[in-house]
Amino acid sequence: MSELKAKNYKVNDSKNIMFDLNNILRENIKKLIPYSTARDEYKGTEGIFLDANENTFGSPLLLEVEGDDMNLNRYPDPLQLVVKEKISKIKGLPVENIFLGNGSDEAIDILFRMVCNPGADNVIVCPPTYGMYEVSANINHVQVVKVPLIPETFQLDTEAVLKAINKNTKLIFVCSPNNPTGNSIAWDSIKTILEKFNGIVAIDEAYINFSKIPTTIPQLLKYPNLVVLQTLSKAWGLAGLRIGMAFASKDIIDVFNKVKPPYNINVVSQKFALQALENIQQVNEWIKDVVKERDKLSEELSKLPFVIKIYPSDANFILVKTTDGKGIYNHLVDNKIIVRDRSKVELCEGALRITIGTPDENKKVLEALKLLRK
Repeated sequence: MSELKAKNYKVNDSKNIMFDLNNILRENIKKLIPYSTARDEYKGTEGIFLDANENTFGSPLLLEVEGDDMNLNRYPDPLQLVVKEKISKIKGLPVENIFLGNGSDEAIDILFRMVCNPGADNVIVCPPTYGMYEVSANINHVQVVKVPLIPETFQLDTEAVLKAINKNTKLIFVCSPNNPTGNSIAWDSIKTILEKFNGIVAIDEAYINFSKIPTTIPQLLKYPNLVVLQTLSKAWGLAGLRIGMAFASKDIIDVFNKVKPPYNINVVSQKFALQALENIQQVNEWIKDVVKERDKLSEELSKLPFVIKIYPSDANFILVKTTDGKGIYNHLVDNKIIVRDRSKVELCEGALRITIGTPDENKKVLEALKLLRK
């Protein structure tokens, strides 16, 4: 598993492949003058602030984080620099290579708006995979080209991906570890695509901390067309705060910051995230517990007669192929246990996606499923 340990990377805008961001940016984005906030004009922290039309009398809501009163009547730092500095130390990347979004979904949406011309360009996705890529493409009126993963192994069909690329292909999304299959994607396949594609390759690493495969963040040193997406929602347990991360070259991050809404991460999320980021040791312990429970649950489920296959997982969930996905799902619901029925997803017929719970929750899942043996 990928424990959280501070490293140091210095991302240079390498030009070792034929990639030029200006060649794929939309013309309106090149010309875009971003909204200028009050904090863009004055970056100090002391003074009488009468520049942002805030309620200077305060807020009726009083919140405190570790003795620090939050000024909810004031707009948050639009670039979240204090939070980024903490993430910088953990990830080993300069602040200039970090973007924070309202969940990873905001970063995904911004990628479309950066480089994809509506009604003209296309994006490649490799199902079964995270559904938000296609949803975001549809919202932005961008064609989706689907290149299915190789059945059984759920690895990239690299040759098919390369054949699918045309002059209007601007983005390729790769989820690794993949959702809903749980497996990590072989680096050699990703590397080949990065080297032969002149658009942006976005690697979604939402589940990377549960994987034995290392993050692709160090590859930012070599590939200027690489964007790595991560989140605080999974291993960090902060899904309710909605904070996603994108790591890329300074040139790409500058465009992210140009396109995003001015105050996209609220002050409460910033404060609580900063507090949580101090607890790396606790998060690493949880990661170990999840992996241990994942292996234990997989072993026990494999003994059930209606389980056909449990796919190898590097995530905090497992994909279980069964003889009757819908029926088993309904049985679990009747027992007030909610999993995801993936039976209708391409290449996942009869499969259930089960998030790894606490030891007690996993025990109840097994007890409910064993009732089906009778």
